[in-house]
Amino acid sequence: MEIRFPEGAPAYRDSNLTVVFPALVDGEPVPCAISVEALEDHFGAHSEDLEGWMRAFDAGRPRIEAVAREHLQISNGTPVLLKSGHFPPGNAAR
Repeated sequence: MEIRFPEGAPAYRDSNLTVVFPALVDGEPVPCAISVEALEDHFGAHSEDLEGWMRAFDAGRPRIEAVAREHLQISNGTPVLLKSGHFPPGNAAR
């Protein structure tokens, strides 16, 4: 299974408080997302700060994509929603 993450800008989705980013699995687009709670807990974002959430995503993107890759492999390429519990404790960027 080939998994790539295009460099496109992520998008904030207020309907479920996530930042959405694309993946390509064997050339097919698959949506991935991370909760703002995870960005606050592990990537130093501040609550209710859209710009902060996006900055935290950009700064943590390599780690976020690495965890998304693991879950795409486990789920055989189905959409992924990363939450705070997907990131090991003690590694928060604070």
